[in-house]
Amino acid sequence: MSKTHSAHRTAFLCDPNLGRLARWLRMAGFDARYLRSWDEAAIAEALGEGRVFLTRKRSTAGRPGVVLLESDHLPGQVAALDETLGLGEEIRPFTRCSICNLPLNYAMREDVEKLVPDYVFITHDEFARCPGCSRIYWRGTHPASALAFIDSYVRTGKRG
Repeated sequence: MSKTHSAHRTAFLCDPNLGRLARWLRMAGFDARYLRSWDEAAIAEALGEGRVFLTRKRSTAGRPGVVLLESDHLPGQVAALDETLGLGEEIRPFTRCSICNLPLNYAMREDVEKLVPDYVFITHDEFARCPGCSRIYWRGTHPASALAFIDSYVRTGKRG
């Protein structure tokens, strides 16, 4: 985990059918907003910001900035998105909050001592914290399985 993670990369807006994908994209380090309900104004705004709109809704296909994902399942969605946009070079795992989508900040070990389980504090040296929701992250067993997933479905390049 590095101290800050603010490099500009592809940003996304995921439609209401792609909540799992939005969370996965955040874990991979992408700015991924999620629409809880269909909102044409929010879609237009996101496209205007240069975000890529990811959708399962066929009627939106063909519009500039829109990527239609055919698969119902996360692995197929990730593979199709990688094939379309080539995500590998832009992946920066565990640099954004998987809940509120903000870039994570480095957290001093002593600052999180009372906020994480004792075993985690004893066995880990690096922590990150979300500036929005204050959630604390550390590299446990989940990152290894998430990286294996990335390697399975994304043509990876350099990852930081």
